[in-house]
Amino acid sequence: MIESVEAQSGATAVTTEPVPDLQLQLLIQLLDREMRSSLPITLTLTGGVLHGDVIGHEAWKADWARSLRQVEGEGANLIAEFPETVDQGIRELGAGDGTSQLPRWIHLRDATLLFGGSGSLGLPLWRGRLADVSGWALGRPQ
Repeated sequence: MIESVEAQSGATAVTTEPVPDLQLQLLIQLLDREMRSSLPITLTLTGGVLHGDVIGHEAWKADWARSLRQVEGEGANLIAEFPETVDQGIRELGAGDGTSQLPRWIHLRDATLLFGGSGSLGLPLWRGRLADVSGWALGRPQ
C-alpha cells in the first residue's frame, strides 16, 4: 500500500506493509540454518488456506533450480541459473548496510491451496510474502 504524506516541501510517497509475525519469521530463520529441515505447516491467507512443508530459502532455491533445469528450449541453460542470479543481485543491493534482516518470504514444498471449500490446487513449490500470512499453525489439516 502506498500513502501520500504531506510535508512542508511537498508530497512524499511512503511505502507501508503489514508487519509479519515475529515467531514465524524466527521459525523460518531457524529452518534456513539446515537445508534438509522442513516442518508441516498450515497458513491462512486472504485467498484461502495453504498447507505444506515449510522449508528454508536455500532448500527452496535448490528445488526451484532443479525444476528450472527441466525446462526445455532455447535459453533453458540461462533460466536454470536464475535462482542464483537473483540471490546475487539481492546480496549486491544489500551490501554495505551491515544489517541482518529477518526473513520476509516463506517457502513451502508439496503445498496444497484450499479455496473456500470449493476446490484445491496442488503446488510442488510455493513462495509468498510473510506479511500476507494472517495466521498459521504447525501441522496439516486432518
